[in-house]
Amino acid sequence: MMEIFKPDLYGPRGTTSAPDYPSLKGGKCAHCGYVFFPFQAYGCEVCGASSHALRPLALSGCGTLIASAKVHIHNPPANASNMGLPQAPFMIGSIKLDDGPTIRAFLVDVDEGPLIGGQRMVSKLVPLGGGPKTVFDLRFTSAR
Repeated sequence: MMEIFKPDLYGPRGTTSAPDYPSLKGGKCAHCGYVFFPFQAYGCEVCGASSHALRPLALSGCGTLIASAKVHIHNPPANASNMGLPQAPFMIGSIKLDDGPTIRAFLVDVDEGPLIGGQRMVSKLVPLGGGPKTVFDLRFTSAR
């Protein structure tokens, strides 16, 4: 069985609309229809409905790039390798998921050319650092 770094946020299985890409664990308000990520049970951010109105919803790992940035220098915590943080330089992006929410994510395999707002992005699981067992974390890459 695959070990996931943050199993409360995403899973290896895709959704019906995007079965080939890992899904994100979001939610939907049964009262107003607001879709959000990550799932939380405090109440709806839009209409204020109680936690009883919130339902888990698997969000597809597909979306559109809004913006990206290359981080050349950053001061990682001492245990950065245990936290799934990449070594600089690395790319981050804001992605508007097809299911609604906008997220920020690490980007991988994007060195071939410039990233352009509006291009399609998909989720992918990548192995983290060297350890006795392989743990996978979610990243986004250009749809090819």
